[in-house]
Amino acid sequence: MSGARAPGPEAGAAGAEPPGAALSVDVAGLLVQLARSFALLLPVYALGYLGLSFSWVLLALGLLVWCRRSRGLKATRLCRALALLEDEERAVRLGVRACDLPAWVHFPDTERAEWLNKTVKHMWPFICQFIEKLFRETIEPAVRGAHTHLSTFSFTRVDVGQQPLRINGVKVYTENVDKRQIILDLQISFVGNCEIDLEIKRYFCRAGVQSIQIHGTMRVILEPLIGDMPLVGALSIFFLRKPLLEINWTGLTNLLDIPGLNGLSDTIILDIISNYLVLPNRITVPLVSEVQIAQLRFPIPKGVLRIHFIEAQDLQGKDTYLKGLVKGKSDPYGVIRVGNQIFQSKVIKENLSPKWNEVYEALVYEHPGQELEIELFDEDPDKDDFLGSLMIDLIEVEKERLLDEWFTLDEVLRGKLHLKLEWLTLMPDASNLEKVLTDIRADKDQANDGLSSSLLVLYLDSARNLPSGKKINSNPNPLVQMSVGHKAQESKIRYKTNEPVWEENFTFFVHNPKRQELEVEVKDEQHQCCLGNLRIPLSQLLACEDMTLNQRFQLSNSGPNSSLKMKLALRVLHLEKQERSPDHQHSAQVKRPSVSKEGRKISVRSQMSASPGTGDSSTAPSTPVMGGCDNKPGVEERAQPAEASPQGPRDLGRSSSSLQAGSTGSPSHVSVKEPTPSIASDISLPVATQELRQRLRQLENGTTLGQSPLGQIQLTVRHSSQRNKLVVVVHSCRNLIAFSEDGSDPYVRLYLLPDKRRSGRRKTHVSKKTLNPVFDQSFDFSVSLPDLQRRTLDVAVKNSGGFLSKDKGLLGKVLVGLASEELAKGWTQWYDLTEDGTRPHVVT
Repeated sequence: MSGARAPGPEAGAAGAEPPGAALSVDVAGLLVQLARSFALLLPVYALGYLGLSFSWVLLALGLLVWCRRSRGLKATRLCRALALLEDEERAVRLGVRACDLPAWVHFPDTERAEWLNKTVKHMWPFICQFIEKLFRETIEPAVRGAHTHLSTFSFTRVDVGQQPLRINGVKVYTENVDKRQIILDLQISFVGNCEIDLEIKRYFCRAGVQSIQIHGTMRVILEPLIGDMPLVGALSIFFLRKPLLEINWTGLTNLLDIPGLNGLSDTIILDIISNYLVLPNRITVPLVSEVQIAQLRFPIPKGVLRIHFIEAQDLQGKDTYLKGLVKGKSDPYGVIRVGNQIFQSKVIKENLSPKWNEVYEALVYEHPGQELEIELFDEDPDKDDFLGSLMIDLIEVEKERLLDEWFTLDEVLRGKLHLKLEWLTLMPDASNLEKVLTDIRADKDQANDGLSSSLLVLYLDSARNLPSGKKINSNPNPLVQMSVGHKAQESKIRYKTNEPVWEENFTFFVHNPKRQELEVEVKDEQHQCCLGNLRIPLSQLLACEDMTLNQRFQLSNSGPNSSLKMKLALRVLHLEKQERSPDHQHSAQVKRPSVSKEGRKISVRSQMSASPGTGDSSTAPSTPVMGGCDNKPGVEERAQPAEASPQGPRDLGRSSSSLQAGSTGSPSHVSVKEPTPSIASDISLPVATQELRQRLRQLENGTTLGQSPLGQIQLTVRHSSQRNKLVVVVHSCRNLIAFSEDGSDPYVRLYLLPDKRRSGRRKTHVSKKTLNPVFDQSFDFSVSLPDLQRRTLDVAVKNSGGFLSKDKGLLGKVLVGLASEELAKGWTQWYDLTEDGTRPHVVT
């Protein structure tokens, strides 16, 4: 019988813990910890070694905390939006704010569309496949062909995510619509944890997007309705206004999440979206071959809204002194918005009953669902204070044709606004043109700007047989520049082709079609040379049938068979006055906000552009006007404002977003607070012109000023044929007006109209505290001699002032015509400065 054996030494050693285990060291972790400590201490040591202030460390820490806080807020908003999408009822019960609720909660005419959401969810994997194919087969080759540096561009990963697009509500319009169309507004919301990665192998550059949030009102139009299958001729899709967008970046583009850059990057992407999907741009899908696709894709506007922004009364005083102990007044200005068109009025300093007397003209494409939105603000150096808002239904304006009323401001305790609204109908014949020209005083003056009498709609189709440009046997990168008067627009660039297809739409407000003409120039973007041009007098359209011209135009200064296909339509802006009974009373239907002010501003402010004059685009340009409002004597005597009937439902875009805004007090749509330029004097700001005239009246003070009250400027202007450039030498100024007791700080700014882009601006240095500055600076503009025949040199003398100084302003202007045969020889002359640059007196 064998007994149990005592455990041997081997067993004891096996059961016990190895002696070295208690002394083991995580070398990798220790090295990582040392590296982190070294990385933290190195900047401190470097600052001390270089003798720099310790404030740099505090600044870096503050920036780091700011970045982490910003990214944390983004993650919180993403989680909230995802929670709302996953379990809507539970999220509402947990106390979601009013601005985060779905649209059907606020608006009874908006219906739930759960069946549609279930359909989209079922189709989502196949939609993702289509999007991935679109990125790889369409976008990727287009980016590679855009530039040689992008030849190695590729998408390494395209994953749209598992969360499908959600439709928060559907509104179907049954009134004030054509019988042969169906109009639907879809409140879409997409919160996707997508992953889209790209790289440029040539530069070892990787970037991408980690998540996207997009919220907005998408309009779907089914037209025309036909009696054969599929019953609908075409499908048009577009956003009524810019959608809300928020993006989380990865890789190299993660730098765009830095506070200050994140808003800029989102704005740039929104501008790209606007060029394709925001009204008046749209995507049109024909369902039958007989449909006129061009007419559906680029329809003529429904009308033009002329807004007389006259005055306000009894506004709140927002400026305070001595930490709020002393209440002051306000510096009010207005932000006016019709769809995607935004105007900003001038600022009236320290006035609670300001008078603007400004006029703006805006295109209206889809008045069911579009409103006139006005917000008043008090201008401050840091954050502008809110003074009230107003929203008017454009359907009511169209019915009344003419409204001249006082409106009570919403969302504030007091304040009212005086507006005069005119609905201008687009007439396809010239029978009323003479009367319209007389009404706007365009039949006597020779100006090319002022109140508009007509609208030119231009459809740019394609070009054929364009020349090669500077390099022989190389295809150009053509674009088209079009101008009417001082208004210029530019098409998109088509790369590496001599037969480009644009299919873009443009609109121009026309002051007097009998005298003005359309100037078109095809240019090579790569070599900045002219591929051809043409001029079309607008009077030619007056004799055409339906004032429409659709043909191929032969290009001048181009190849023998080079042509440009365009469709031009001229429409007269006519105000139809309705005869009413003497006891007829009307009041525009004012839409009251159904959600909180904070939630409303999230939607409205975030959709506005960075700058009202945002360069040239294919969208129809909103046309501001500065001039008389034809105020009647009895207008100011009406003490009681017209009571507006409230309406419950507002546009759905005000509440469908689940985004939050950190600040709602100041408008975020304008990066540089400047008023919208005036069409009555397009080459100057109306504020500067009015202030200059007021300064002239103060200087006159009962005395008679000389022939040159604003002083004079000496210029040399000539064209260099060898360099193919216009050379302008600014010599000096004399007898300028003083902006302060110390004199003025003048400088000279130049534009070669109609180009008013920042790249086309030229400036001299600033001469301090002098009324007779000497500059002797030379500037040049790349332009050919034939081109100069239709150009104008805009010269403005301005006062610089110091940093945050209020002494900045206009000292005088002069417009120099360049249609002279002596331009090749050149000339040196003194020019009288005037308030708006017109009728300059040349001093020999």
